[in-house]
Amino acid sequence: MSAKIIGNTDRARALELFAAVVSQGSFSAAGRLLDLSPSAVSRAVERIEARLGVRLLLRSTRSLSLTAEGQAYLQAARRILADLDDAEQFIADQGAPRGRLRVSAALSHGRLCIVPLLGEFASLYPHILTDIALTDTLVDIAAGQADVAIRFGPLADSMLTVRKLGETRRVIVASPAYLARHGMPDVPEDLHRHNCLNFNFRRAEPVWPFARPSGDFALSVNGNIEANNGETLGQLAANGVGIARVGRFSVAEELASGRLVPILEAYNPGDVEMIHAVFVGGASTPARVRVFVDFLGDRLR
Repeated sequence: MSAKIIGNTDRARALELFAAVVSQGSFSAAGRLLDLSPSAVSRAVERIEARLGVRLLLRSTRSLSLTAEGQAYLQAARRILADLDDAEQFIADQGAPRGRLRVSAALSHGRLCIVPLLGEFASLYPHILTDIALTDTLVDIAAGQADVAIRFGPLADSMLTVRKLGETRRVIVASPAYLARHGMPDVPEDLHRHNCLNFNFRRAEPVWPFARPSGDFALSVNGNIEANNGETLGQLAANGVGIARVGRFSVAEELASGRLVPILEAYNPGDVEMIHAVFVGGASTPARVRVFVDFLGDRLR
């Protein structure tokens, strides 16, 4: 091993030692942390100061304080040590993906479609700690609020990487009990006399799209309950409260059991909402992000 490599290794050790002295507040405490004697720590700091030709620490019998040069050296040391940790984590990830993976998913889709897959993912990648947050609030991936976000519908232009995971079709549903009380709508215009349950984050005047041979059109609907997710609207519809238009995934169990039935299917425009994974891509993308996105792509397709 060359003297230059040895010197670089010693410098990395010196940075770690100096940062430990400052964080621990004394040579003896830093020595206990690094398994060194207080005198060895003191001599190491003196060697750093001699090499740089400046005083980094002001010593007294009771405390240590940083000089201006010491503060600058500490900031550089912490930055370099963090970069080293990131580099080592990235290399280690290539062999066995590991570390904390922060995932943001919508309430309904996350609970119904993402959470049931996490047990299998954990078995495949036991060294990844999956930290999932279910929320319909959009998180800022670029700002580091999450590593991966599952998004529905059109996406705003950005520098983020997008991977299509699947798609969901919309369906209008009602319970047999509701239809027995209020009648089956035969044409979209019949919805004017029904309680239509809506999303509270849609446009101010809710409209549902429909299709006829003469062309597509939108119909204004009204109801007395709004919610921020399709699972809640589907539950209300299954309880006979009204009619809802939701993603089919959010009411798949109710449709299979007969608690809900699709209506006005002859007028369904067949609109599809895309489902994407959004993350920071590129060569430095951690392996834990890549394997999670690949896993969802395989399972949700």
